[in-house]
Amino acid sequence: MAIDSTDRIRRRDIVKWQRGRTSPRAEDLAVEEPLEIRLGGRRFTLTMRTPGHDEELAAGFLFAEGFIDQASELGEIRRVRGRKGEPEPNAIDVILNVPAERMRARLKRNFVMSSSCGVCGKTSIDSIRRRVESPADSAVVSPAVLLTLAAKLREGQQIFAATGGLHGAAIFDLDGAMLAIREDVGRHNAVDKAIGYALANAMLPLSRHLMMVSGRLSFEIVQKAAAAGVPILAAVSAPSSLAVELADEIGTTLVGFLRNGSFNIYTRPDRISG
Repeated sequence: MAIDSTDRIRRRDIVKWQRGRTSPRAEDLAVEEPLEIRLGGRRFTLTMRTPGHDEELAAGFLFAEGFIDQASELGEIRRVRGRKGEPEPNAIDVILNVPAERMRARLKRNFVMSSSCGVCGKTSIDSIRRRVESPADSAVVSPAVLLTLAAKLREGQQIFAATGGLHGAAIFDLDGAMLAIREDVGRHNAVDKAIGYALANAMLPLSRHLMMVSGRLSFEIVQKAAAAGVPILAAVSAPSSLAVELADEIGTTLVGFLRNGSFNIYTRPDRISG
């Protein structure tokens, strides 16, 4: 079901305070609504997201979190139907081509990883390290290309430009051409949508690409990018300590504070030439 920008932006009357004076005005807000993801008709998870690209969000989430290993394990992604047969805007059902026993093992593994994250960082890193392969060493990008990415990301964030309230995640080739960009109120959702796009277009693993996200780099973002095979991950802001530890362990090149003509390289600087 196509969703255009009018479904992701909501206008509200507000009061503006400036220099001791108030005035009424209309303000555009980024829409935030729940999305219920079902597996084979059974409720699986609920996430708060910006409507749009929900199928990619579901596919990217399942892949990045290890519930599916490849596109062929996605049988069908369909809208849940209401009592009158109309599609529900905030509920989606995913049919998987995964044997029940294998699915139970993946659910158990994900539960262990989720439970350990934030409690024992080493346990989480070890669990992810066993699940994902190290990114390709052949990917190299020049500093000149990196320095163009922030502006391209901002230019591609149409809803952010209107509201100032969305995160973005974009996939670039190593020459700096933007191949896909997705926006969402949740930074991790934007990454899942971008990965879902790559999954649907047979681009995985993203071994000859790089990803850039707005805001900071968290452990979860590094994990998702690693699952998609991203060798170089960049962000406008800072990484967390655990994000750097995971990137170092897996072998991802992590770039932060990519703005205003400079950047920091936290791990694997050999992928940045010149």
